[in-house]
Amino acid sequence: MCGNESFISNHAPYMAKTYDRASLVFTRGQGSYLWDMENRRYLDLTSGIAVNSLGHCDAEIGKIISNQATQLIHISNYFYSDWNCKLSKLLVEKTREAGSMGDAAAVFLSNSGSEANEAAFKFARKYGKSIDPSGNKFEIVSFHGSYHGRTFGSLSATPRPIYQDAFAPLVPGHRYGTFNETNGLVDLINPRTCAVIVEPIQGEGGVHVGSEDFMTKLCDRAREVGAVVIYDEIQCGLGRTGSFWAHTKLPPRAHPDIITCAKALGNGYPIAATIVGKKIADVIHFGDHGSTYGGNPLGASVAHHILHRLSDESTLRHVMSMAQLLRAGLLSLQQKYPTFILDIRGDGLMIGVQVDRHVNTVVASARKNGLLIMTAQNNVIRILPTLNITPDEIRQALEILEKVFIDIQ
Repeated sequence: MCGNESFISNHAPYMAKTYDRASLVFTRGQGSYLWDMENRRYLDLTSGIAVNSLGHCDAEIGKIISNQATQLIHISNYFYSDWNCKLSKLLVEKTREAGSMGDAAAVFLSNSGSEANEAAFKFARKYGKSIDPSGNKFEIVSFHGSYHGRTFGSLSATPRPIYQDAFAPLVPGHRYGTFNETNGLVDLINPRTCAVIVEPIQGEGGVHVGSEDFMTKLCDRAREVGAVVIYDEIQCGLGRTGSFWAHTKLPPRAHPDIITCAKALGNGYPIAATIVGKKIADVIHFGDHGSTYGGNPLGASVAHHILHRLSDESTLRHVMSMAQLLRAGLLSLQQKYPTFILDIRGDGLMIGVQVDRHVNTVVASARKNGLLIMTAQNNVIRILPTLNITPDEIRQALEILEKVFIDIQ
């Protein structure tokens, strides 16, 4: 078998250069581990950017994919399938049971987080026109540091010049505010606003948790002007914080009108969902949106199984237990290296470790030592392990991190 570098040099020229990939070729995975082409093992604390919440190559998920592939893989959305019906119902039921968005009513299924957000924007604009037929209620508010996707609509709601500048002009009608800052919300969210989209925890922006005060005042102001509140829980939702949705921990008045999710919903199989409350569901009609592959029987059967597991109380308790263990270990490292580790933040198993320098060096050194971590803005190490990670795996990760910190100091 050829090595990573040789394989990459022979094949990478045929791939569009849209990613700055590490020089590794992974060929298999199991649980919290990945193996490269040279059979080196890596402990994965990225879980495919919060996708593989139940680990790599989960046996039960593998059986469901195999069985469903012999029954029915795809039909068009001209027809119902048993699994897209069951999945939509379960998403609504689990959301209500969790004490989350109380008026969850209907679901649109698609294939990715960007698509889930695009659907949310369209539904919000349709709702805006239903209460203001003049067409003046069309603006969408998002926040600096956010990440909502790379399609033109979702990119327009992601105010980062590195992503936007090369593709301007973008979709008109987008305004940007400062995350966790309540001053200025009255001007930012105004009668022209049809929607406000926000991540309860900004992932790529540096793992910043939305404060209860900010999220509550944001929702209050949005409802004063008749704007729809969209919570992008694509990275932080579905059990990652130890609750089914990250916003479950907020008071009901700070709950959204629309939830978007993807990533963990398929554990690697591409599927996404836009969950809407009743007032939104009431204005969505035939022909308003579509998705060729959205909710196909294979993806929906997988997601249905995953939802049951990620909403299970034992899973959520395990997340909180492992989060406490991981955070305690990181705090211990911070005490040893206080000038290097500046902050530890996040919720559940979505953790950001801000360092004073060398974040890319930390990531590269960890990789050489068999640990996969990733970065976020402003020198932040982003840690997103599988939700069923074990205490031994956490201890192993902390040992490698300490070795890396010692080498870099």
